Amino acid sequence: MAGLRMTVGVLAVLGALLDRPDTELYGLEIVRASGLEPGTIYPILERLRGAGWVSDRWEDPEPAHAGGRPPRRYYRLTAEGRARAVHALQQGRDRSGLSRLLARPRAVPTNEGGPG
Repeated sequence: MAGLRMTVGVLAVLGALLDRPDTELYGLEIVRASGLEPGTIYPILERLRGAGWVSDRWEDPEPAHAGGRPPRRYYRLTAEGRARAVHALQQGRDRSGLSRLLARPRAVPTNEGGPG
């Protein structure tokens, strides 16, 4: 996986980006979508960017300053990043056994034929 360790945090950031794959998201949106802290997502985003999975751009500063805030840095998955993210999330689910657990039919308790 291009030298990236697929931690729970990395998978959460990838999942947040994949939820809106055609949209640029800024850091706070990724924080909210992933459930992670800002101090956690920014190093992850930097590693993903360095690996070519994520592209980034800074917002034009004038509209941001007019809105009374600093410019935002926007992130989005690259085409390669999207394909790798889908694969990484699938691998993560398979490794955790979550897919098998969710796919397993559950027995529905009934009162038929029981004591009563």
